[in-house]
Amino acid sequence: MFNPLDHKGIPLESQIRNWRELNVEPIDPEAVDPYTRCRIITMNGIEVEAINFQHQFARNCPDQEVRRQLAYVRYVESQQQRVVNWLLPGVASVLETTLGYEQVAVDLTAWVARHEPDPYLKQAYEFGVLEDFDHLYRYANLYEMVERRKAEKIVNGLTEVMPGRPTVQEHRHPFDEVRTPYDRNSVDPRSKLHALTILSAEQQVMFYYMNVGPQYMEPIARQLYQEISLIEQEHVTHYESLVDPGESWWERLLTHEYNECWLYYSFLQQESDPRIKAVWELHLQMELAHLQQAADLLRRHDGREPEEIVGSAGLPEPLTFEPNKEYLRHLLATQVDLTKLGEGYVREAHERFEWMQQQLHDGQQPPSEQVVDMHRERFGDEYRIETEGPHPVEGLRAREGSRSA
Repeated sequence: MFNPLDHKGIPLESQIRNWRELNVEPIDPEAVDPYTRCRIITMNGIEVEAINFQHQFARNCPDQEVRRQLAYVRYVESQQQRVVNWLLPGVASVLETTLGYEQVAVDLTAWVARHEPDPYLKQAYEFGVLEDFDHLYRYANLYEMVERRKAEKIVNGLTEVMPGRPTVQEHRHPFDEVRTPYDRNSVDPRSKLHALTILSAEQQVMFYYMNVGPQYMEPIARQLYQEISLIEQEHVTHYESLVDPGESWWERLLTHEYNECWLYYSFLQQESDPRIKAVWELHLQMELAHLQQAADLLRRHDGREPEEIVGSAGLPEPLTFEPNKEYLRHLLATQVDLTKLGEGYVREAHERFEWMQQQLHDGQQPPSEQVVDMHRERFGDEYRIETEGPHPVEGLRAREGSRSA
């Protein structure tokens, strides 16, 4: 097992890059492996979370020397984020990037759910992934209407495109988005990494949709981004509430750096593009030094060893982007009708859920339903990619006569 705590990495004073090094060549959207795009999107979300976290830490830290150390590493993290995000090509449209974001949300969350050791946390990921799965389907229908192109160009048969838990049913009372946090003293260290990874990914989606939605002129596009961005806000609440609020700032700093090491190491193992692989390797070597600094701060200010937080066994198995079709179909067949009540899950439409539905929809059809109806009107059917057969839920199967990729 690779244990990042045993490695020093590139010295911090050697980590500032010049403009030439930051000016990376973007991927070719016509030739890229879809999962290379997914790895890029994931690491951008991870780096954005690292930067946001350190800004919040600095605003709550009275120690000027610590604030200076955070500022330096935060600048390096900012350069890393620019390199990673700038790998995405400018020729890709907002909707194409959106489809990539949703493919990340589906296959990343599905992998984490499959490997999560805690049953309650596993259920949280299984619940959430069915909603992102539906978002991919809604945006794919919008993509064909607005740009006359098919989502197959983006997902390349690795991820199916069909209804998940219908977005109209995802609007719940905010009280019911708050989950029970894990116990930082007894939870498996893998669970901390899983929670932070999915939280970072969903937060990135929320920020992206909040900002790009108004850039469209088509009313249905603006409305769909507005609706799904509200769901992504729910998802951030859902996942952030899983994290133990008793974790200290020093503890969280260490977990953030350890998580970055895990993900860069994971993606280094599987990256098919040599040029992108070199970025993952360089950033891993940088993060190893960030982790060493975080470990020193933890010892000095919290009086604990890093192994108390992340364990002593080294990194868990690498996170892998891979198809999850069979697993997702199983979840659709068994959990698509779930909703939330308090900190648990139920199948009935309880009073608080119905109140929220009434307040928000007010008898109107939401954009997520309108976009599919509009697609049917324009093309005679809806857009799907069902490579493994008909939808496992009879009530969500395509209407007779519809095409299916």
